[in-house]
Amino acid sequence: MGKSTLIFVFTFFIAFGGGYFIYHPNAKTSQAAVEKQSSTKQQQSKEGETAKSGEKASAPAATTSSKEGEIFTKRGCVQCHSVSALGIKAGQVGPDLSKAYTTVEGKHGKKIEDFLKAPTSAVMSGVLGKQPLTDDERNAVLEALKVASEK
Repeated sequence: MGKSTLIFVFTFFIAFGGGYFIYHPNAKTSQAAVEKQSSTKQQQSKEGETAKSGEKASAPAATTSSKEGEIFTKRGCVQCHSVSALGIKAGQVGPDLSKAYTTVEGKHGKKIEDFLKAPTSAVMSGVLGKQPLTDDERNAVLEALKVASEK
């Protein structure tokens, strides 16, 4: 082997190995990250099993300041939605429902009453398709959304 090849190999190992040692996280940090990730996956798995078994998963801590908002907690809407006009600060995955009473028709092409019976969005079709609202629940949701839209 030539001198320049040896220099190349030597510097390659220094650079590559040095980078590994410099940027390699220490074992305690790695272990903590793995445990945290494992814990998160176990929690998500439990929530998924709860949802599959038909039980209601525990809702995020929702702050409800009005009687109208109870239906959203009862039906689990707060898992994904907040209704800030009613003082419900909960899920943030779905949109805030404060103006849904007046905006659903423009967004989904059907009145809110019809949307709650047969949603046009894939997510809500899956949610309400598995557990449709009863007439009383739908009326409670409509009344709450109407009150929210007027605030």
